[in-house]
Amino acid sequence: MTIKEVSEKYNISSDTLRYYEHVGAIPPVTRTAAGTRDYRETDIAWVKLAMCLRAAGCTVDVLVKYRKLNEMGDVTIPDRLKLLTKQREELTERRRQLDETIDVLNYKISTYETAVKTGKLEWTERKKKT
Repeated sequence: MTIKEVSEKYNISSDTLRYYEHVGAIPPVTRTAAGTRDYRETDIAWVKLAMCLRAAGCTVDVLVKYRKLNEMGDVTIPDRLKLLTKQREELTERRRQLDETIDVLNYKISTYETAVKTGKLEWTERKKKT
């Protein structure tokens, strides 16, 4: 696949793909004899992993570190496990915070829906949560 095809299929800019390759977040992409990027399954697997880790909140520096650890072989499996476990813990905490925020919003929405139906906002409900 060309960089344009990968960009369109995975909704990631060509500039970002080039940047990830340039900084070492993904391995060098397979090239044609003319030097054009020709993304193969292994290249795309790295792109997908990079996108997943970025969505999980990993910095580009963490992507580079993960890739370097991967290149070092099986001896770094414990380090890669630690890196991914730490990121999962941070993501789980973010989800907990988002769930709390959604709960407050759901409460407020419910309060206002009741107020719209009854024509009044109860003081006790306003006092519970702001």
